[in-house]
Amino acid sequence: MTIREPGRTRPRAAGAAGLAQLAGLFADETRAACLLALLDGRAWTAGELARYAGVAASTLSEHLGKLVAGGLLAEERQGRHRYVWLADAGVAQLVEDLAAQVAPDIVRPPRSLREAGAGSAMARGRTCYDHLAGRLGIAVTDALTGRGLLRTSEEKDTGFALTDTGLRWFDAVGIRLDRRGRRPLARACLDWTERRLHLAGAAGAALCRHALDEGWCVRIGSERAVKVTATGERALYDLLGIEAAVLR
Repeated sequence: MTIREPGRTRPRAAGAAGLAQLAGLFADETRAACLLALLDGRAWTAGELARYAGVAASTLSEHLGKLVAGGLLAEERQGRHRYVWLADAGVAQLVEDLAAQVAPDIVRPPRSLREAGAGSAMARGRTCYDHLAGRLGIAVTDALTGRGLLRTSEEKDTGFALTDTGLRWFDAVGIRLDRRGRRPLARACLDWTERRLHLAGAAGAALCRHALDEGWCVRIGSERAVKVTATGERALYDLLGIEAAVLR
């Protein structure tokens, strides 16, 4: 047994200061609200985020400064407007994972009929940074798995992987996959409304982008909710055998 001499302190673990600083950035409700809003993958103006978070513009500006300095957000100024967005997919993954851990707090009882409708739309289908989530994301993931295009595991750390058949399917549909970047081609993301894993990563992003570009889905409201169109219902049935009733 090692006995420490009186007055001597143990050196702090490497990275402790950085971890504490990162945790501090999340430990504020206004900053957390901004990070959740930016999971829609788009750039927001400071004014839009201030209204969303329900704080004064000056207060929001101070919070954004901390998030940018901490590397969680990127920003660009155009004229009078200050645009911000999540710095990269790694930040989005961190926010998604943390949100999934506190899902019971996020999915609280709605306070009005309008809020109930918005919550229902978010649960039905939404974007989670740059990939599809909610029941829509789960339906697509299940269909890809059932057809042997995606290999999945119930363990999140094990991850997802596209099969050779899956790679050929993406090519045949015309969905271009970025295989050169450092981002995983397929990644499992825990859905905070469905409490199941859905497809994220480069493949999930490419599929979501294709669905929006081809008009399979359209964004609705000011949140991240998306709705599958009639064109999307036909395409998802023809390509993956997903019944329209599952998407409504």
